[in-house]
Amino acid sequence: MNLRDTVLLGLIAGGTILLGLPIGRLRGLSSGARVLLNGLAIGILLFLVWDVLTHAWAPIDAALATAHAGHGGVASALGYGALFAFGLAVGLLSLVGYEHWMRQRAGRNFAAAHSAPHSHSHGPGAAAASELAPARSMAHTPAGQLALLIAVGIGLHNFAEGLAIGQSAARNEIALAALLVIGFALHNATEGFGIVAPMAGQTCADGTALRPSWGYLLLLGLIGGGPTVVGTVIGHQFLAPALAVLFLTLAAGSIIYVIIQLLGVAAKAKRPELLAVGLLLGLFAGFATDAIVTLAGA
Repeated sequence: MNLRDTVLLGLIAGGTILLGLPIGRLRGLSSGARVLLNGLAIGILLFLVWDVLTHAWAPIDAALATAHAGHGGVASALGYGALFAFGLAVGLLSLVGYEHWMRQRAGRNFAAAHSAPHSHSHGPGAAAASELAPARSMAHTPAGQLALLIAVGIGLHNFAEGLAIGQSAARNEIALAALLVIGFALHNATEGFGIVAPMAGQTCADGTALRPSWGYLLLLGLIGGGPTVVGTVIGHQFLAPALAVLFLTLAAGSIIYVIIQLLGVAAKAKRPELLAVGLLLGLFAGFATDAIVTLAGA
């Protein structure tokens, strides 16, 4: 299969992430519905952690089995293991550092805003500008920043999925590539819900709806789904198990960090029964779509 057709497969597989993003603009959601969506996102992300770590560990397991059979040493396993540990640590700790930097930046901006003189005059068009302000400011809220982190983690995971599509297409295994695209496309549709769940039903201090702009949702979709296309291009050019291990563990580390954040948000709502239901639904959705990918032999 040529590169152009392979890129098209990547676009189909990664583009379905956009289907779940509009839910982030829902307004008037009850606190219970937000907890349920939060649980759904956690369930999907928990599945992804299991999925990516399983695939990332596979080359290490294979190298150890080869060494046990007496057909080689453990150097390959140690190399993959070091890469595994490095990717997991960087994926998790880099986001810890990023959050620390964002908090410091937010604190400086808050101090600057309260020390600057305020103008209370409103000229023509001020009302229209204020109506647009909530959509523009969602990206700077804790919910918007958390959605961005989720998109980054999912994007790293989808890059590895793109590698699988590209490699099967390069080997002219058309049936396998097609099944992978179908499975990943269904899987990515559920990931879209996971990205925007923290932003659904958010309100301002005065009770007005705070919704992400369509542009911000598109950006999140590009971050989460775009790497699928990049992965198909790279996977079509060469086979690199080490590259897959690195990106899978980076994804796992970042997703673990996001799960910690989402659990903290969920704990404040004090609705464990809704959280559990949402979490189960997210896990079921993840495993159901993964079953299609397994059917393809991946």
